[in-house]
Amino acid sequence: MGAKGQTNELRWDGQVAVITGGGRNLGRAYAHLLAARGARVLVNDLGVAISDTDGEGVAPEQDLASAVVQEILSAGGEAVANNDSVATEAGGQAIITQALDAFGRVDIVINNAGVVRQAPFARYDDERLVPVIESQIGGHFHVTRPAWPVMQSQGYGRVLNLTSGAGLWGVAEMTGYSAAKMAIVGFTRALAQEGSAHGITVNVVAPCAKTRPGGFGPIPASTALNEWLSIDAVAPVVAWLVHEDCVITGECFTVGGGYVGRVSVAINDGYRWERPLTPESVSSDWDQIMQDDNWRPLPLGRGDLDRVLKGFSP
Repeated sequence: MGAKGQTNELRWDGQVAVITGGGRNLGRAYAHLLAARGARVLVNDLGVAISDTDGEGVAPEQDLASAVVQEILSAGGEAVANNDSVATEAGGQAIITQALDAFGRVDIVINNAGVVRQAPFARYDDERLVPVIESQIGGHFHVTRPAWPVMQSQGYGRVLNLTSGAGLWGVAEMTGYSAAKMAIVGFTRALAQEGSAHGITVNVVAPCAKTRPGGFGPIPASTALNEWLSIDAVAPVVAWLVHEDCVITGECFTVGGGYVGRVSVAINDGYRWERPLTPESVSSDWDQIMQDDNWRPLPLGRGDLDRVLKGFSP
């Protein structure tokens, strides 16, 4: 090992990666990095217009997936393009089938595709909600599900899901998107338990990067902001989480600006009353529940059952 943070180059030679929403921004960065390190890549992108509000906008004239594939091929890599929608079961199956037809296996699935819709809750109607649920939650199911038995038969696989700060922390006027993105955390934690017996890891990342025009929350737009929140500061973390040497599973990370943090579903010490409880007893000791110290992560598949069942005798 050389200087701090430097090791021998990690590679993905012989492995096949399926990347949804890989035609631009973060997905494109994931595709380029893995392809440059030896992976054969299926780049999926439907090529829809980017809209955070009502889905209206001008769709790109070029085939985004094919453009990224051509860039990879020109650099000496291997890749194929796919334009199926992750929002349907048939589309997810077609994506995985094409990867198998082209390369014979699937080792990595990066679930990056999904639409965003924003509106005050009173106007967050089904026209906005349904595309979010179908592409975000549905998309993760539709693509991962047909890849899963392939990975099981290989005894190896890496699934990387994408959540958002909107789901983890909550963002006003993004109720549908926030709900879907938090659901991906639960999806990840459940699937990680199923994958552990088959050599399959499942993790989730909340990227913090500039992929839209304008500022970033309260911070106004600037060249410096774009550079600080570069997509290139997210891609290396995603790549590591889908490498064979990374055996961590069921974890969530927030990533951006050169920072990586572990996000945990945690519980404090809480409070235990003499049974039975009453509304009055709960009210009188509520400050004990709301204490903001002694947090501990909840383990996969177990949660707080140890505390809930403490003292129980069947």
